[in-house]
Amino acid sequence: MTIEIRDASLEARIRKQLQATGSSSVEEVLLRLLDTQEEQDRWLLENREEINAKIRRGIAQLDRGEGIPDDQFRAKVRQALSDPRQAVPHKKVEAHFAKRGAAALRKTR
Repeated sequence: MTIEIRDASLEARIRKQLQATGSSSVEEVLLRLLDTQEEQDRWLLENREEINAKIRRGIAQLDRGEGIPDDQFRAKVRQALSDPRQAVPHKKVEAHFAKRGAAALRKTR
């Protein structure tokens, strides 16, 4: 099978992954990414009921008026945005939790 990448930004992201992961080929990068996605999908399926229960519980709390008032919520957001500590890039956070999720899955096997 031959796959052609026509999107230059996508090709750049794949090349970046090649370098960042020390992968020896595009196939290795794609396999790693697919494995990670499949692990995330499997985790979501396994935890769907628990996730939905938490969402329902949160909606019920909001319906009962147990949410944070808008002004307090906005104050917390302002406080977080003005935090002087260095921000952690979103991709780094995603990578961290993907790694933790993969490790947890390996332990259950």
